[in-house]
Amino acid sequence: MASLPEDVAEFLRGRRLAVAGVSRQPGQAANAVFRKLRAAGYEVFPVNPNAAEVEGVRCYPDLGAIPGTLDGLVIATHPRAAAGLVRQCAEHGVGRVWLHRSFGEGSVSEEAVQAAAAAGIRCIVGGCPLMYCEPIDLGHRCMHWWLRRSGRVPG
Repeated sequence: MASLPEDVAEFLRGRRLAVAGVSRQPGQAANAVFRKLRAAGYEVFPVNPNAAEVEGVRCYPDLGAIPGTLDGLVIATHPRAAAGLVRQCAEHGVGRVWLHRSFGEGSVSEEAVQAAAAAGIRCIVGGCPLMYCEPIDLGHRCMHWWLRRSGRVPG
């Protein structure tokens, strides 16, 4: 991709990220995001209140349990959980959130978007880091192209 939208570039400049919704089932979208970010050199923390470990890595029940500060959070959960995660970001000084979405509703909820705006959190609505984090696989390139035409992903 020639150039990234500024909000995506800003999110990906952070080096300590968390991914909420990572599952013990490795085929989930959140797990793919988690693996890709780790492979790209990010320090990534999986978040799931129902798992002690995922992908062979310690899993955290919430953002407060993660040591140190985070640069951003990818939310790849059911939309009902998104606003609560945004509120956790506000409580713990996480200034960037990415609400994952491809073809369905994804993790996007109006309540989460409003909570982010109220807290001054930069919020990317839609898309997925796999559509922007090099190297981008053909499937995510095609999804990005298609979803961008409908305004469902950044730039």
